[in-house]
Amino acid sequence: MNRQQSSNSSSNVDHDRLDGEGEMKKLPASLTSRVITILGLCSLAAIIAVMLFTSERNGPGSQLLTATTENAANTPVSDVDAIAQTTQPDAKPDASSQCVATETMPGGDNFYVPNAPIVENLGTGLIVRGTVREAGTCSPARNARIQIWLNTARGGEGDPSNRGSVMTDENGRYRLETSPVVSQFGQPHVHIAYDDGAYVPLFLRAVMENENASSFTVDFFLEPNNNG
Repeated sequence: MNRQQSSNSSSNVDHDRLDGEGEMKKLPASLTSRVITILGLCSLAAIIAVMLFTSERNGPGSQLLTATTENAANTPVSDVDAIAQTTQPDAKPDASSQCVATETMPGGDNFYVPNAPIVENLGTGLIVRGTVREAGTCSPARNARIQIWLNTARGGEGDPSNRGSVMTDENGRYRLETSPVVSQFGQPHVHIAYDDGAYVPLFLRAVMENENASSFTVDFFLEPNNNG
């Protein structure tokens, strides 16, 4: 009887030992799973950090737009034009500014397609406008082709219906009416570019305060292309 109890006791000990070894074998797999989870979370955090950096409102070359939050449908075009004219585009900036060339910003050329066609509009509801000047001289950049693209309810920034070009006038002003912008990554923004040769290419990702703006202005300076 004692031998049987001893045998049973020994068997129980062996089973316990095997169970313990099984748990020990499972432990590395559990640790591996945790490590993979932690690495995945770190990678996600890094991606989000990069997105925030490249879309930073005050980052390199960024433009925070001057927005008018009135409903475009209730704002006559003549009134919008009058607002634009109050900026006195013929007046040169203060000499202390030195008209420094605007910098291209990271992400400014996302979904860029060269030679966007000249268009009369890209819809209605939002007016994109501004004045373009030559860096250094502060002179208006006349007859410069400005390319504009954005995300709208019709589709993304790569949609042909959301992309077009306009020419600056004798005062360096440009103006294009588009459909209202739809936010991407929580930031309503519009891409504005110059890439025609007379000046150094420039790509901007201009961020708006909110999607309800009916108009906004982006002024910038182009650096003469001395290699062209």
